[in-house]
Amino acid sequence: MHKEASISGATFLEWWRMLPALVLTGTVSGSLSALFLVTLDMVSAWHAQNSWLLLLLPLAGVAIVWFYQKYGDLAHQGNHLLVEEIHELQDKVPFRMAPMVLITTLVTHLFGGSAGREGTAVQMGGAVAGGISRVFLRSPFQKRTLLIAGIAAGFGAVFGTPWAGAVFAVELPVRGRWHVRYLLPALLASGIGHCTCLWWGVHHTDYHALGLTQEGFREMNLTLIGYAALAAIAFGLCGRLFVRLAHAAPDWFARLSPRPLLRPVVGGTLVIVLVSVLGTADYLGLGVVSPREGGISILSSFTRGGADPWSWWWKMIFTIVTLSSGFKGGEVTPLFFIGAALGNTVAIMTGQPVEVFAGMGMLAVFAAAANTPLACTILGMELFGTHYTALFALACLIAFLVSGRAGIYRHQK
Repeated sequence: MHKEASISGATFLEWWRMLPALVLTGTVSGSLSALFLVTLDMVSAWHAQNSWLLLLLPLAGVAIVWFYQKYGDLAHQGNHLLVEEIHELQDKVPFRMAPMVLITTLVTHLFGGSAGREGTAVQMGGAVAGGISRVFLRSPFQKRTLLIAGIAAGFGAVFGTPWAGAVFAVELPVRGRWHVRYLLPALLASGIGHCTCLWWGVHHTDYHALGLTQEGFREMNLTLIGYAALAAIAFGLCGRLFVRLAHAAPDWFARLSPRPLLRPVVGGTLVIVLVSVLGTADYLGLGVVSPREGGISILSSFTRGGADPWSWWWKMIFTIVTLSSGFKGGEVTPLFFIGAALGNTVAIMTGQPVEVFAGMGMLAVFAAAANTPLACTILGMELFGTHYTALFALACLIAFLVSGRAGIYRHQK
């Protein structure tokens, strides 16, 4: 990063100009996240009621790629552009990124693509922050702070986790380090975004009823800790595999088809074939809950028999194919699915509590892929409570160390 004023060295005028921008960024980002969550539920329900929409997935992908080619400019780089902008500050984040990623993510889910929601919310928050900073702010310190705050607001609002959103945003730019000087403004924007989302009447998935509360607390012992450490190695390797496939798959699609408009045809067709071969649509869409009774999902992975031994692998393949061939959406919720399903499998193999290992896997695979172990530990505390914080921290740290330097965000330093 370029040299800049620290928070302690920022002038009163800089703070005075930045405070309204932070409030506005959090409010707008929270409102957009609320709109996104409501419409995402709607299109997911439409797809569940009209499974034939999957057959149109290749055509939907063509429309998405054409839309970005025609109007997107740099917006197609998504989260990678935001991380690069934090470092370089070249005013390259266009405001149109927000509506474009909102629309195209909804299209992806309507027609059955396997994608998440974090990338969409973070891009909307970053785009809002970029637009506001161009109008109200001047100094590099202010612009960088507001961009980080926009990312925090998007993450905190879409998951209902303001603390994790703030820490994620300050931990994201540089692997293994986080910039504490940005934490306070990031927390302010994330908290406002979360409260705004709730004010609109939008609520989030309740993970507190999955057995990780005080009533279901398992006493710590050396056996549980030892197996947790071994499982964390598996989670780290899983995150590393996801990153490598996510980086390599776009090149594979480019070699299969030099024309970008044809790549989603290949990817969408492959998704349809995989659904037909496997005989299930459980790996489509967001994956938090299954549209069918007895289906595999994030929530089902917290119960014995709620995931198959290779569920984590198939969700990974569906997601890599979807996102690498031109469709839009985030990686985090699919990583939650992958980690929870892998944790379920490891728990059954080792005779350990399924709900505990599913929770650890959900957090640790994300930590490994995103290089954000602290944010993921705090995410676990906000989603599940504090009773297993020690295991969450252990799993996230080991997975982070095992995963290697590369992450899903290309411009991390």
